[in-house]
Amino acid sequence: MTAIGVAPSPAQGLGLRRRRTILAVCCLSLFLVGMDTTIVNIGLPAIGRDLGGGTRGLEWTVDAYTLVLAGLLISSGAVADRLGRRKVFQVGLVVFGGASVACAVASSLGVLVAARVVQGIGASMLSPVALAIVVNAITDPKERARAIGVWAAVFGVSMAAGPVVGGALISAVGWRGVFWVNLPVIVGALVLSAVFVPESRAARARRLDLPGQVLLMLLVGLTVGVLIEGPRLGWGSGWALAAYGAVVGVGVVFVVVESRRGEPLMDPALFRRRSFAGAVFGAVVVFVALNVTLLLNTLYLQEVRGMSPAAAGVLTLPMALGATVCAPWAGRMVGRRGARLPLTLAGAFTVLGGLVLVGMDAGTPVPVLLCAYLAIGVGFGFANAPLTNTAVSGLPPERAGVAGGTTSTARQVGAALGIAVAGAFVSDGGSGGLMAAARPGWLLVAGCGGLLVGVAWVAAG
Repeated sequence: MTAIGVAPSPAQGLGLRRRRTILAVCCLSLFLVGMDTTIVNIGLPAIGRDLGGGTRGLEWTVDAYTLVLAGLLISSGAVADRLGRRKVFQVGLVVFGGASVACAVASSLGVLVAARVVQGIGASMLSPVALAIVVNAITDPKERARAIGVWAAVFGVSMAAGPVVGGALISAVGWRGVFWVNLPVIVGALVLSAVFVPESRAARARRLDLPGQVLLMLLVGLTVGVLIEGPRLGWGSGWALAAYGAVVGVGVVFVVVESRRGEPLMDPALFRRRSFAGAVFGAVVVFVALNVTLLLNTLYLQEVRGMSPAAAGVLTLPMALGATVCAPWAGRMVGRRGARLPLTLAGAFTVLGGLVLVGMDAGTPVPVLLCAYLAIGVGFGFANAPLTNTAVSGLPPERAGVAGGTTSTARQVGAALGIAVAGAFVSDGGSGGLMAAARPGWLLVAGCGGLLVGVAWVAAG
């Protein structure tokens, strides 16, 4: 997301049906972006058998997408504000669709990872730009608040639904189906956006911060790269130590450079606000927990319990249901009572789910697994709306877009870190080795829930 200024445009005075159509088209694109963050997880064992590559290579299949998406979200929004939101949105759809085809026909793991990078570039033009289109088209404050509530709910559902949809597709047509399924949705979104979505631009477009953009990509890429490649290099090796130093050095340079920019990609001054800093930290924590859960759960259900992708996806359905029900409920709670209660509930349910899974083994009863997945889904559903509200509370309107863009970036960074950390825990041994290696991951999930409760009481009023 980027700073959103609503300039006079053809969007003013749109009829109710057209406004709802615009919201539906934009939510459709958001569903694609969110689902592609998680849908590939369920197919990793099948991809590994088909294309080869160990755990680290498969991690890059997921993180190549989330890293690029995280790094380009804010800049893509700024470009759309300047050049035209509908135009950039449609370009993003085309890039995303073309990359989906390249993923579907990939002949090697390297080609698949490269295609996922391009897919992330396209996705970065969809999520923040589509939200800006919605805000520009729906000008009534109450209607806009309801629309953003729908938006948040769709985002949560898309992330949780990925394993369910992916499992069904992989069992029916193979892992390549998780990419082919994007095409009809993209074609429909292109047609509908051309017919119903008016062009719009920001009243005052933000300048692109190229130094900040490069440094952000480098910082996130180095951090995730160390986590993924650390087991291979050795955590105490010379290469690893040099990488740790590079992460710290790039982080320091990033803060110094951004502090001196007139219009920084990420404004360090915002982090002086307890509510904003807490919300960004909470966004990272929530998505670390979700993505650790998704990767470890995929390996456990398919490698340890021998389930098909479809069966594994169906078993995680309570996670999607919990997110679906609780995301809009959390939005209503925030409006009535503030962010503290739903964030506390999010943390408590995440702790519960993680602790239940710590003790699981190859014979854990299915009802126990279902309860744990439901708890984690409920926690995820309760988290997103209050985190967004906490990030922007107390900020002037012209800075709310930058705050929202930063928290969106934090979510994707958390997703990339979660996959990398989970992969670092998991060994390439047999089922016994996998179970033992996964336990620290489930403890991490529970710990993330505890941190979220802390965010609720320290940062969310």
